[in-house]
Amino acid sequence: MRELPELVDLPAEGRTFTGTRIVSLADVAPDGRMRFDAIARFLGDIGNDDTDDAGFAELGLAWVARRATMVVNTFPVAREVLTMTTWCSGTGKRWAERRTSITGNSGAHIEAAALWIHLDPETGRPAPWGDAFADAYMTAASGREVGSRLALRKSPDPDGETNEMAWSFRQTDLDVFDHVNNAAYLAVLEEALGAGVPPAPLRVDVEWHRPVGASVPLTVREQFGPTGMQMWLQDHDDTTVAVIAGGPVIAGE
Repeated sequence: MRELPELVDLPAEGRTFTGTRIVSLADVAPDGRMRFDAIARFLGDIGNDDTDDAGFAELGLAWVARRATMVVNTFPVAREVLTMTTWCSGTGKRWAERRTSITGNSGAHIEAAALWIHLDPETGRPAPWGDAFADAYMTAASGREVGSRLALRKSPDPDGETNEMAWSFRQTDLDVFDHVNNAAYLAVLEEALGAGVPPAPLRVDVEWHRPVGASVPLTVREQFGPTGMQMWLQDHDDTTVAVIAGGPVIAGE
């Protein structure tokens, strides 16, 4: 496995954006903690709020998630007010990394980062993000370059014990781009873990290999090891998403 992404600190200068959200009853599991899919949705929402505030709402920019990391130091709980601060923490030629820090008035604390590939809205192919994006976000990135390569295993260890379950996404999991929403993949993690979600602090890394549609028969394969649970969502053994949950939590995160 290649080196996992690091989470950098809040920049000393450059654009940051802060918003608040309240954790609703629909966002929490029976044990009272905020679910991973709800956390992912909140992260997506604050990112959209940031780009709208920066004036990009009408520019037709298209981005697709390549990988994401969440370090949950303390889970949010129902009705907690979350303060979410987000900024650009690194760039490549056709992609950018978004960092988000979440704190709550009941003690919640989550640090997250996601790498997004910029697409040409007409061709759907990766494309440079352009001068307007650079003017808004490059100062906060502080010249930090990030790569787009993936780090997690693309398939289960053939010698490891593997649990399997069937899965398919619903029409209600599709977003305005007719893609399965990123948060829906984290709902698969919730289902795979069931009542066995490790206590915080824990780290979750997600990597998207290719998109998949609704009603496609999929197989969830999971293996447990010293670094936690690894999960693969596969279509005829071709991985669509890979996840590792439970660790390692890297010092400083």
